[in-house]
Amino acid sequence: MKKNYIGLFDVIGPVMVGPSSSHTSGANSIAWTARQIFSGTPVKVDFTLYGSFADTFRGHGTDRALVGGILGYRSDDVRIRNSFELAKEAGILVSFTPDRDTDVGFPNVVDIVMEAADGHSLLVRGESLGGGRIRITRMNNIKVDFTGEYSTLIVGHRDEAGTLAFITSRLANHEINIAFMKLFREKKERGGPAFTVIEADDFLPEELEDELLSYPTIESVDMIEL
Repeated sequence: MKKNYIGLFDVIGPVMVGPSSSHTSGANSIAWTARQIFSGTPVKVDFTLYGSFADTFRGHGTDRALVGGILGYRSDDVRIRNSFELAKEAGILVSFTPDRDTDVGFPNVVDIVMEAADGHSLLVRGESLGGGRIRITRMNNIKVDFTGEYSTLIVGHRDEAGTLAFITSRLANHEINIAFMKLFREKKERGGPAFTVIEADDFLPEELEDELLSYPTIESVDMIEL
């Protein structure tokens, strides 16, 4: 029989500002990860909260933690306490919508819609799993699945032959070992929008972005380093 083990970190949680690893540290990590994915600087961010996030987001500091993540602060950064004021100083308009009616299948979920001054936007959905751990499950209309626990490469591209081979060849050229690789596409048929998410054991060099963007089917490249 398979056993589920609970580690010490899962019990005591991460070092953080706030009372709850799920509602503050996890929320902060979701927003921080979303901000790393977003190209450009957001001027408007809308948070839609589901499940217990919708019920307790003010009392548990989830709102401040989310805004802090968008500003690039990690869960142990004391600036989170003043994240609303700091977001206003940075010219970022934030809003919160608690949705207590929609069943999203998980208790601690937030949709983050970031919009830049030029009008381009991105929706990122994240789940807080407990102990500060998270899972990203959606980017715009495409379902994804990654945790951000590794160096993560997110490539937006058209789902056409040769694209994955090019991506992996560039990683091999930099001697980057792939821990996990998944392709997520909006439609079942080939040729439409897709994301390839690669979680790697090694550091992702900055020059990798330009190398990948040189390929005709690749439209965006984002890299997340812990």
